[in-house]
Amino acid sequence: MAAPLNQQTMDIIKTTAPALREHGLAITTRMYERLFENADIKAMFDQEEQRTGRQPNRLAAAILAYAENIDKLDALTGAVDRMAQRHVETGVHPEHYPFVANALLPAIKDVLGEAATDEIIEAWGKAYWFLADILIDAEKAKYAGQT
Repeated sequence: MAAPLNQQTMDIIKTTAPALREHGLAITTRMYERLFENADIKAMFDQEEQRTGRQPNRLAAAILAYAENIDKLDALTGAVDRMAQRHVETGVHPEHYPFVANALLPAIKDVLGEAATDEIIEAWGKAYWFLADILIDAEKAKYAGQT
């Protein structure tokens, strides 16, 4: 379980929202490029959604919504539930989350360059794992309900 986010981390995440609004699609596109270096992970994704840009756009919007609502996560309950349901439908499990972290955080750095300071990357690492834990718990409940 990731540590709760402190105010400093939430403030850093919120201050990145304008950069995400401008560069979010480039970040998610780069993240998927990195993620799909692993053929097993790539096979889990609908490649038509990648080719059309729908999935990178959806993820960019989700990351922006998370950044903008990091201090009021109740606003994201419906979105988290939909993500968790989709993850269960596609066979996502807790062991897949490190692959995404290892693709997303460097993608932020790749796209934003020097603007993505160590402090920003560290804050996003904490924020990623906090949200990952929420999703993992929601997915666990959905998987349990399938039996």
